[in-house]
Amino acid sequence: MSEVKTARPMSPHLTVYRFTPTMAMSIMHRITGVALYVGTLLVAWWLIAAASGPEAFSHVAAFFGSIFGRLVLFAYSWVLIHHMLGGIRHLVMDTGRGLQKEQSRQAAMATLIGSMILTVILWIIVTLAG
Repeated sequence: MSEVKTARPMSPHLTVYRFTPTMAMSIMHRITGVALYVGTLLVAWWLIAAASGPEAFSHVAAFFGSIFGRLVLFAYSWVLIHHMLGGIRHLVMDTGRGLQKEQSRQAAMATLIGSMILTVILWIIVTLAG
């Protein structure tokens, strides 16, 4: 049997594309989605401890009251807000709006900046109320 070699198309790879804000936010949306699973385990831990009694809850409260625990809660709140804004961005794009290159880039940047601003505002409110 003779082998005939034909030119096969090359699959595009990362060196072909220029990294853009829309790519970064797409990747971040997936990463934050995975991080929400970890955060959900923390919420479950908190709920189980609350249902288990004062001693179990005091351990969880001590963890979340520590500096490391506060950093974890801050990161979780940013992840939650960023993923929510990314979902809203995708929902708007599903309607056919914001698909042009510049509009898509602006929406991606607004997702990142908006999530940072909303997280800081949330933590200011929580800190002042507590």
